[in-house]
Amino acid sequence: MYRSRFALAAALLLQCIFTKAATVDTIDVHSNAMNKTLKAAVVLPNGYKKSKQVYPVLYLLHGGQGSFRDWLMQTPDKTLVHRMADQYKIIIVTPEGGATSYYFDSPLQQDSQFETFIAKEVLAQVESSYRVIKEKKGRIIAGLSMGGHGAMYIAARHPELYAAAGSMSGVMNIHTKTWKVPEAFAKSRSDNFVRLLGPAKDTLNPYLDYTIIGMTDQLKANAVRLIFDVGVDDFLIEPNRALHQQLLANGTPHDYYERPGKHDWPYWQNALPYQMLFFARVLADSGINTKP
Repeated sequence: MYRSRFALAAALLLQCIFTKAATVDTIDVHSNAMNKTLKAAVVLPNGYKKSKQVYPVLYLLHGGQGSFRDWLMQTPDKTLVHRMADQYKIIIVTPEGGATSYYFDSPLQQDSQFETFIAKEVLAQVESSYRVIKEKKGRIIAGLSMGGHGAMYIAARHPELYAAAGSMSGVMNIHTKTWKVPEAFAKSRSDNFVRLLGPAKDTLNPYLDYTIIGMTDQLKANAVRLIFDVGVDDFLIEPNRALHQQLLANGTPHDYYERPGKHDWPYWQNALPYQMLFFARVLADSGINTKP
């Protein structure tokens, strides 16, 4: 009798958990800029389908060689993004960003126009398909590694769209000589930037117009709320430290953290909840309730 009661209680508990959990839609987004259709996942918090509430949105970008599924499939805890959506009553969108796009619009490759894709095409489809806040105060963008660069870069280029931007282990400088990586990997990425942007005109500070380290004055003028962090054993720690110092020097408000960890999913799983706390404060400052 005891065992049967325990089994029934466990079954009811699991049913409660799963019926109250966030749900995920996978949508197709056609890109006119690239003349192709790409996917995005849309994580809807518990209660979305039964309410008439409008929700804030976090656009959460993946890293290099990744895909739109990464934030849902690669974290050690596969419920992480679902729990964040539920906890903060926010829709989380994880769009496709290409393997090595770095989320800018390439002047040379038509099939790599990911600034336009994220800032215009994905945003337009989400806002036409879901009950969301269609104002800057209700939009946030963040990402890891290549996606960290993308989030900061796109927010810098489109400050009218986003209230805040976040980066976890971000590529804050696409000049590969600032990365602590094997020479072969650095060369493969350098060749990628030549393919996307053409040969660098300044070999000491290449592609400053396409990387966030060259946009610090723009970040100050934009007044988008910023948070970025990096692991102390990450190969990108020096570019993150350099950006932090430049933002201190020009007086740009920002939150910056270094934590134990490397360039891997255990680190990013730990980092996202901290950034969500920051984003919740940003939303609350605009009068948007993120409390359960």
